[in-house]
Amino acid sequence: MPPGVVRVVGSPLVSALARSWRYRTVAPQRWLQFVEAGQPFIFLLWHEAILPLLWHHREQGIAIIVSQGREGQYIGDYASRLGYRILHGSSSRGGTRALLGAVRALEEGAAVAITPDGPKGPRRCIKPGVVQAAQRVGAAIIPLHAMAASQWRARSWDRLVVPRPGAKIVVGYGEPFTVGQGAEALAAGVTRCGEAMIGLETEMREG
Repeated sequence: MPPGVVRVVGSPLVSALARSWRYRTVAPQRWLQFVEAGQPFIFLLWHEAILPLLWHHREQGIAIIVSQGREGQYIGDYASRLGYRILHGSSSRGGTRALLGAVRALEEGAAVAITPDGPKGPRRCIKPGVVQAAQRVGAAIIPLHAMAASQWRARSWDRLVVPRPGAKIVVGYGEPFTVGQGAEALAAGVTRCGEAMIGLETEMREG
């Protein structure tokens, strides 16, 4: 399936493709411990990996932030069919609304997934919203990533990953961490998010 089609295609075709994927997880206890304890947390993931991760974590009631643009509507519509709670907004449009929605969801005990480089990039660049949400609630941030052995890549700013039919996919979870209060802690948190994502990808490739 050409990557561009995924941006506009209906959920039945995407789901049919996703059902053929074969998943393996790395260090799932790093997030399951929060589920078992009933504690809210934030999944930190790159925008490029959103498709295989949406399918892997479906029907778990996770809240996700989607942009108010056309692409965000496509992703939001599909994600809602998979059992996600949709929070509208982004770093460029409706950012305050999205942050408040994320904080509210965390305070209610939900898990929230944030793509800090969305919705338009720069690719793999951490924007501070994820750290601000963690600061407000004292929630842990858990790095999350997916890698497919066989895939297409979109010719888009994020180089969206579309696993091919039957692809083997590795989903990895990084070490959880929290962020202190104040401007210095915010800046340090943004830096740590970037380092944690790099470290997780390295762990997945070596594991």
